[in-house]
Amino acid sequence: MSDTLAPATTRKDWTSDQEVRWCPGCGDYSILAAVQMLLPELDVRRESTVFISGIGCAARFPYYMRTYGMHSIHGRAPAIATGLALARPDLDVWVISGDGDALSIGGNHLIHALRRNVNLTILLFNNQIYGLTKGQYSPTSEVGKVTKSTPFGSLDAPFNPVSLALGANASFVARTHDMDRKHMMETFRRAHDHRGSALVEIYQNCNVFNDGAFEQITAKEARPRNLIPLVHGQPIRFGIEREKGVMLDGQGRARIVDVADVGEEALLVHDERREDPSLAFMLSRLAEGPYSPTPIGVFRAVERPDYGSLMDEQLAGAQDRQGPGDLRALLHSSPTWEVSA
Repeated sequence: MSDTLAPATTRKDWTSDQEVRWCPGCGDYSILAAVQMLLPELDVRRESTVFISGIGCAARFPYYMRTYGMHSIHGRAPAIATGLALARPDLDVWVISGDGDALSIGGNHLIHALRRNVNLTILLFNNQIYGLTKGQYSPTSEVGKVTKSTPFGSLDAPFNPVSLALGANASFVARTHDMDRKHMMETFRRAHDHRGSALVEIYQNCNVFNDGAFEQITAKEARPRNLIPLVHGQPIRFGIEREKGVMLDGQGRARIVDVADVGEEALLVHDERREDPSLAFMLSRLAEGPYSPTPIGVFRAVERPDYGSLMDEQLAGAQDRQGPGDLRALLHSSPTWEVSA
């Protein structure tokens, strides 16, 4: 990024002239608005900001941003974004992907970007369905999901994107949802400001092919009872009167308790900066699905060198030891051979 402050912008400056072509009522509109409203608050420039997407409804995102961008191919957004981030470390690189795009054909690309800690901000739109191709089950669809591709119900155990990211040792992992713009903006801000791979899972409603998938926890009246806010350094409490909490039982498992029964001192204090990801992983498994009390917020935010910085250091060290490289000599070095007619 530039050392000088970026000129002041408004949401309009970040909005392209392209017609937004999502189904009316789609949660993607809310996510788009949150990003467009957040960017003027960050010290970033449009010409230094890039959105890379794969395939799917979410992948139209770059068209609607007045920045550089690329609508790439299915599942390959993290790979393409990795190349860009390494070649141009001065850029802010965002990856936009859906649950099918990121976790099916793109699964390997995603986990390797996370384990390498490439400096990317990854927004994973999770609607638990393939929306663009008209309603097939996805890698996050629940067991028993009846769709056009699973008429007798899905037999596949779904991925938990937060658990997957933590298993890949991602340095920043968070979850938000499309019904709370303020929470989305703050979560996206934290992810953007993090140096390294930052993954944010967004519960996003597909009102055509999977309407109401998250309403048991994200509906306004349900949030106090079923969203568990994760706040660094504070006991994990929730409920209409914060009467519920999370503690570790005698076997080291996270479970939901009544605070009146155990006392606040027995509750688990959230530590997003804990180097060992096992506790964050435990919290990611607390909910069986988006129909029971579900943690939301930042699960993990730890500092470790990003891949681009490590690569630059390695190349600089090699040049100091061996001098500048000679591409022609490399191409003509052994083993080489000539092919005759």
